[in-house]
Amino acid sequence: MSEQMNKTILEMPTTYDPKAAEQKWYKAWMENGYFRAGRVPEAEPFTIVIPPPNVTGMLHMGHALDFTLQDIIIRVKRMQGYDALWLPGADHAGIATQTKVEQKLREEGLSRYDLGREKFLERVWEWKELYLDNIHKQWEKMGFSMDYSRERFTLDEGLSKAVRTVFVKLYEKGLIYRGKRIINWDPVARTALSDIEVEYKEVNGHLYHLQYPLKDGSGHITVATTRPETMLGDTAVAVHPEDERYKDMIGKMLILPIIGREIPIIADDYVDKEFGSGAVKITPAHDPNDFEMGQRHNLPQITVMDEDGKMNAEAGKYQGLDRSDCRKQIVADLKELGVLHRIEDHVHQVGHSERTNAVVEPYLSTQWFVKMQPLGDTAIKAQKSGDGVNFVPDRFEKIYMHWIENVRDWCISRQLWWGHRIPAWYDEDTGEIIVSAEDPTTLPEYAGRNLKQDEDVLDTWFSSALWPFSTLGWPENTEDLQRYYPTDVLVTGYDIIGFWVSRMIFTALEFTGEIPFKDVLIHGLIRAADGRKMSKSLGNGVDPLEVIDTYGADAMRYMVATGSTPGQDLRFREERVEQARNFANKIWNASRFALMNLDGVTVTDIDITGELSTADRWILHRLNETSRDITRLIDAYEFGETGRLLYNFIWDDLCDWYIEFSKLSLYGEDAAAKKKTQSVLSYVLDRTLRMIHPFMPFISEEIWQHLPHEGETITLASWPVYDPAFENSEAVAEMNLLMDAIRAVRNIRAEVNVPMSKKIELLIKAGDQTYLDILTRNSDYVRRFCNTSEFEVGLSTPVPEKAMAAVITGAELFLPLAGLLDIDQEITRLEKELQYLNSEVQRVEKKLANEGFVAKAPAKVIEEERAKQADYTDKRDKVIARIQELKG
Repeated sequence: MSEQMNKTILEMPTTYDPKAAEQKWYKAWMENGYFRAGRVPEAEPFTIVIPPPNVTGMLHMGHALDFTLQDIIIRVKRMQGYDALWLPGADHAGIATQTKVEQKLREEGLSRYDLGREKFLERVWEWKELYLDNIHKQWEKMGFSMDYSRERFTLDEGLSKAVRTVFVKLYEKGLIYRGKRIINWDPVARTALSDIEVEYKEVNGHLYHLQYPLKDGSGHITVATTRPETMLGDTAVAVHPEDERYKDMIGKMLILPIIGREIPIIADDYVDKEFGSGAVKITPAHDPNDFEMGQRHNLPQITVMDEDGKMNAEAGKYQGLDRSDCRKQIVADLKELGVLHRIEDHVHQVGHSERTNAVVEPYLSTQWFVKMQPLGDTAIKAQKSGDGVNFVPDRFEKIYMHWIENVRDWCISRQLWWGHRIPAWYDEDTGEIIVSAEDPTTLPEYAGRNLKQDEDVLDTWFSSALWPFSTLGWPENTEDLQRYYPTDVLVTGYDIIGFWVSRMIFTALEFTGEIPFKDVLIHGLIRAADGRKMSKSLGNGVDPLEVIDTYGADAMRYMVATGSTPGQDLRFREERVEQARNFANKIWNASRFALMNLDGVTVTDIDITGELSTADRWILHRLNETSRDITRLIDAYEFGETGRLLYNFIWDDLCDWYIEFSKLSLYGEDAAAKKKTQSVLSYVLDRTLRMIHPFMPFISEEIWQHLPHEGETITLASWPVYDPAFENSEAVAEMNLLMDAIRAVRNIRAEVNVPMSKKIELLIKAGDQTYLDILTRNSDYVRRFCNTSEFEVGLSTPVPEKAMAAVITGAELFLPLAGLLDIDQEITRLEKELQYLNSEVQRVEKKLANEGFVAKAPAKVIEEERAKQADYTDKRDKVIARIQELKG
């Protein structure tokens, strides 16, 4: 154990210093290896693998939310005695990282081609080391309890072996193939893109209505397109087979304007006969839906653009023009030919490359693909049989199922240099394709062959799809794989259910025979205060490190975790972080008060048995109740509700009531009572810090180390467990009566502007002997917190003529305030209270008169409503009586 852990600090500073505590305790936690899994080999394992951040820059508030939720879960499980593993790592992020490095090279007047593949990759590895180091520093600042001894990177040796193994096995099963299909193409980066790398932006464009003449001269068909330049690759016009307008035209030939190519009119159910003219141009090489239709009808595939977005030889006289320039020219030519029927304004969504902002081109290209349907069928079967993944909230299961039920083949090749190079070699002499986990040029059976490896790399999502099991050592049957797989929970955003979550499930079922995680906790996005998505372009992003620098890590963590509801977006408001910091300061100040009054109490001195005060018994009950509810809520991933309960318990029950009540014993003459209260205060504060620790790890450790405790660190302290022995309904009833009385007196003081420092006379008329006993037994509390000069309580306490009055459950309170009370004003106040009580009585009576409610509601609920009815009626009758007395 480090010296820091042994150090005893005699007095807590008056204010909490987040920066000092954060640096001190994270260093101590790391030096002592508290986050390392395997410390308790006999314990039940619990595993989370981190969604690996990209090594492209700094972490943002979305990462802060995602990782904080994971840290809360893993810290709770660690405290509950599990062998808890939170495995960190990072993603090489293919195109995202390569784009960043190429931008940097351009600033130096260089391109990747100037360096060559090997030298360029050296530069990317340098980038990776720099930015992964930045990520580590951010993780440390946020207090994340990861097991760095098991950290992985998607391009490290072990994961690269897993990637090759999966590629080869899928290829051998016929599930990976090389072929021509429509893919998302970035003409600037000159690579295929995944769907998630395409951002759709609203564009003010045009819809061009073109007339294609029939070959027989009998007329024409009108089609509409937003991209007239693609007509150069048209190979058909399609209509719906049941469209009466075109029934006699199906099978006839059209003449493609400008080009003069004959193209057929075909019938296909895909066409929507109600939309537009009911006829659509088919360009199989430049539209994914047209490609599928072309496959069904054996249509030619004519590519009219090059990889850089310029028109090629198939475009005829437009060859060499950029696609946007070609559009302008072809529109002019169509107009001159008289076949441009009309142009109308049209607002539509256009895909743009997330990395280069270029307009994405649907492009027919030779790529590597995974056949997804067989893998999807296995996942569907698992989910429907009850052996699948549990989504939280469960509504996201529908999104998952829709995606896998409509899955398309996955383009996995990318025209990049940074990534897992495709393990396929081509024999330059015979054209044979060799797919191998080992480099065939190193194998004797391929000696003398003229082999060249595929230049492309795999889509980033291919390696991250293996993340839950490759990080634990697969394809080797490692001890970690046997112990920590399948993992327990994945925490991620709803935007990558299809791109990542689904693919991890596919590959896990295929290669391990098990689902990769039991639960998938889906959270929303962190948005700006006005609800807009945070982005660099809008300039509304928030750096979590800046938030931490201003308010401390605990405040930032508490805000993002407790402000979120599963599946819902969260708006970042700085005032909410400030509130969280104020909450942390409240905990600090309350703890400092407690420690100043423990008088050297040691852990062996703590005794919470025997005779305890009402307040002592009540706070133990509330602590026990809170620990039960918080454990249940955390297990259900309801962190927002957890935060509300913690806040209410700490701020209201512990600080505003119990600590105030404890002063009677702590400052009193009864040594035995003082010792008991010290024990209860120490015990409750210790358990409270344990409950807040997963949310606020730094301040909880700092305070806990000052308290009498067993063990080295709060990170390994046991999680508070519900104990029926602490249930105490009698203490709850007593405290509720006392708190109601004190609140009522304080409210009356406020109404007539009598400060708390001014002593008052207080008379209480108890409703029955039980209430009288409670008030008599706890009269010291009433005297102290109502600040009375005279106090009288009884069953038949005489009611003074001029007094302020309050009715609470079980008693009536009277404050004679001669010279301060305006009787007319008091009557007005009581009449307002009477209006409220009348409305409540009517509401409950109406509810109980509802035959449907009485027939369907549980007996307990009906009983509660009847109790409310009796209580409101009793209060109303007493208020009526008091009004009559005052009116005399």
